[in-house]
Amino acid sequence: GCDAHQYLGYPCGHIFLTCCEEEEEGPNSQTPLRPKQKPRPTSLPRKGNGGCSQQCSAVGGQARCSCFPGFSLKTNGRTCEDVDECATNTHSCRPSERCVNTVGSFVCELQVTCPAGYQLKNSVCEDIDECVLRTHNCGSSFMCENTVGSFICGPKHKCISGFKQDSHGNCIDVNECMGLTEPCGPGFNCINTVGSYTCQQKTVMCSHGYHASPDGVKCVDVDECQTGTHRCGVGQICHNLPGSYRCDCQTGYQYDALRKVCNDVNECWRYPGRLCAQTCENTPGSYHCSCTAGFSLAFDGKNCEDINECEKNPCSQECANIYGSYQCYCRQGYFLKEDGRTCEDIDECSQSIGNLCTFQCVNVPGSYQCACPPHGYIMAANGRTCKDVDECTTGTHNCTGGQTCYNLQGGFRCLSFDCPPNYKKVSDTRCERLSCPTNSLDCQNSPVRITYYQLSFQTNIIIPAQIFRIGPSPAYSGDHIVIGITRGNEDGYFSTRKLNSFTGAVYLQRQVRQPRDFLIDVEMKLLRQGALTSFVARIYVFITSSATD
Repeated sequence: GCDAHQYLGYPCGHIFLTCCEEEEEGPNSQTPLRPKQKPRPTSLPRKGNGGCSQQCSAVGGQARCSCFPGFSLKTNGRTCEDVDECATNTHSCRPSERCVNTVGSFVCELQVTCPAGYQLKNSVCEDIDECVLRTHNCGSSFMCENTVGSFICGPKHKCISGFKQDSHGNCIDVNECMGLTEPCGPGFNCINTVGSYTCQQKTVMCSHGYHASPDGVKCVDVDECQTGTHRCGVGQICHNLPGSYRCDCQTGYQYDALRKVCNDVNECWRYPGRLCAQTCENTPGSYHCSCTAGFSLAFDGKNCEDINECEKNPCSQECANIYGSYQCYCRQGYFLKEDGRTCEDIDECSQSIGNLCTFQCVNVPGSYQCACPPHGYIMAANGRTCKDVDECTTGTHNCTGGQTCYNLQGGFRCLSFDCPPNYKKVSDTRCERLSCPTNSLDCQNSPVRITYYQLSFQTNIIIPAQIFRIGPSPAYSGDHIVIGITRGNEDGYFSTRKLNSFTGAVYLQRQVRQPRDFLIDVEMKLLRQGALTSFVARIYVFITSSATD
């Protein structure tokens, strides 16, 4: 097998690789060595070979020498010498292999180097059992015990504690004080004894303010500040010194040499107006800045910043932040109460001077609205005035075909203009008497003409008010009239007055406080050229509620 070359020296081991046989590769076999073809021995020049050491050929009638693969022709042109493929780097070995030159060729050897205590087997480093191969150097009084990569020599006979066996098998004392680890603790010295050791405490003398270190070999400073053995007073700071300590006053305190105490420094008195923007308050060892109402202390702890109180919504409606405070104000239609924060609605209807609305004022939050009667009126474009609805023009009345629609403020009336017996209707509003028999005094005393009129007034009309005039048309010199109300004035709301000899007037002399309809007959007697003639004006007087200007 090719693994036997490791027991051979140089160059036998290398030559061995050219003729060994590889073992059959298994699943766990290592990368095998690649044997090269065994080179043929260099042949000596033969007779008839043209004086060449290896090959001769005829070229142009002359002999020319050449070499086998792995050889090169020397300068004499006849002798061949071996080519060192490893030195000329013309080999084909992998990086993990080592090139070994051979005569006429080379071999690639796997580079495996085993450490001491290991041997190469099947290209793998295995432990050498020195105890089995008897290559150890243990004495006769020791036993060999193989370990991985080495061996140890153990005594055949055990020694008691505190002793160990030498190379001759004798038990000798162990110096525990010379070991790698210190058997005694800090502050103690180790003293070896036969079979054991003792620990002796170290002693060191230290001056005031120092004490021995834990190992007892040196003096270290006593930190009186940390141990609390100092005598610094209240408000003082302890500073440790080598072998002593010092008492200093804290920041914000001043030392009183007479009483030997630290007194607080009032920074507000010492630096007036320089520490705080507004108010300075002295505190033990320091001071504190504060601000007046409406301000907050800034991040620097000195200046004051205005507080925006409006962010907390202190007002019921609108809030305006001002420097150091705030101001509440109300929207239109509200007033600010005495607390300075609450807004209350203004009742414009009860507090207004004059009439805001022609009919009715309705207060709403922050404003007011005008209202009209529920029937017969609509609100005008100005929002204050009630405008009458002319039902007769719009056709929203319920009068029959034989009736006449008369529009009123806030309503309408359906009127019938019928003529009494012995009268004929000459127009929509006028009836004239027919001819009378000569012997009928009642007919002759009845009015010659009856004329219908319609008048409309509101309850707020100023009394007395002239509402109607009556007189002959045309009038002549010498005419005299007498007027009076013959029907419909039972409650005495109306009266008549003669303005001149041929003109009379009807007056509304009492206040009508509620809407009411009247039908009065006003008779005018005309005395003309000795003849007496009467006329009747039948007047519808409608008193409506006041809902407009």
